Amino acid sequence: MKALTIGGAMIDTIAIIDSDRIERMSMFNAESSFLLLEEGGKTETKKISTHCGGGAVNAAISMSRLGLDVAILIKLGRDARAETVLTRLMEEGVSTRWVLRDCHAPTGASVLISSHDRNAAIFTFRGANTLLGPADLHDDAFSVDAVYISNLSNKSAECLPLIIEKSKKFNLIISVNPGLRQLSIYGSDFQKCLKYIDILSLNRKEASALVPHLVARAGEGGPMLHLSTEEDPSSIAIMGLSCGGFNMSLIGFCLALIALGPKYIVLTDGNRGAFVATKDNIMFCPVAKCHVVGTAGAGDAFASTFTAFITIGYSVEDALCAATFNAASVVGHVDTQTGLQQIETIVSALKDGFSVPTPHYWSLL
Repeated sequence: MKALTIGGAMIDTIAIIDSDRIERMSMFNAESSFLLLEEGGKTETKKISTHCGGGAVNAAISMSRLGLDVAILIKLGRDARAETVLTRLMEEGVSTRWVLRDCHAPTGASVLISSHDRNAAIFTFRGANTLLGPADLHDDAFSVDAVYISNLSNKSAECLPLIIEKSKKFNLIISVNPGLRQLSIYGSDFQKCLKYIDILSLNRKEASALVPHLVARAGEGGPMLHLSTEEDPSSIAIMGLSCGGFNMSLIGFCLALIALGPKYIVLTDGNRGAFVATKDNIMFCPVAKCHVVGTAGAGDAFASTFTAFITIGYSVEDALCAATFNAASVVGHVDTQTGLQQIETIVSALKDGFSVPTPHYWSLL
């Protein structure tokens, strides 16, 4: 099976700081925390390391390790960072035929500050990632079985309708993992594309950003899931999703979104687990047990693994469990790629019945 990933490429500089060296402020009325850096002061770090990252690069390497023949369509600058990304991709067997170089901006870069719960604060410079244009989208690049579209920003985000159009022309499985800015700033274009998307992957914040638009179509609220008394009271399953003063239950949100076109809604909720909704049911899988070193890249691992397993022909349940396992492996490492597993390891984990929690189902029929 062949796949094409489209989106961002970054060089990540990751600083790990011991919790006693940096203060954290947590909000009581919201699920937000802030790392406090002293202005003008130096903070000792435990480790600083540099790695390749970016949504399209992470997904390409993930899917390549899962046995797919993967090509990547990204835009890099003409700099040393670009050479590092290209070398990394070739080492992982990812085709760089469609990689573009641009002299107008350098290759994207990020600085990640990881401390306390290891949910890193990220400073992002998007650089050449923002410059993807219609002329860069060659038809031959879409001669694959599945296309995975990661976060697109600025000018690149304007290409989403054309990317979807070319993907439908070749009857591909279309998987989209958008970013929060893309949903907010380019929300209108994104919503027009929903009817063509097969797999839509969102985290809790991204899903919440869609609530006002869905409420306008389907109304607020919605039916609730029947849950045990042991459920986490802060879970999406209980609280639902909210944004701008509008609220929707998990079922109401999923039904409203599926009515607009996607076959699979993948909704991740951090360390509380993940949901997959289809027109027939909602499935939930708790997180697999792991030691958290860094959370960066977990979402990319989850979405790309789910997409790869669906593309190969596995069931939704197997795809959800595989994604759960691979994401847990990624958070066991500071960077976004070291923990990505080979397909043989994941399939073995699915068979042993102990490495991945058992999913729960709720019927929507």
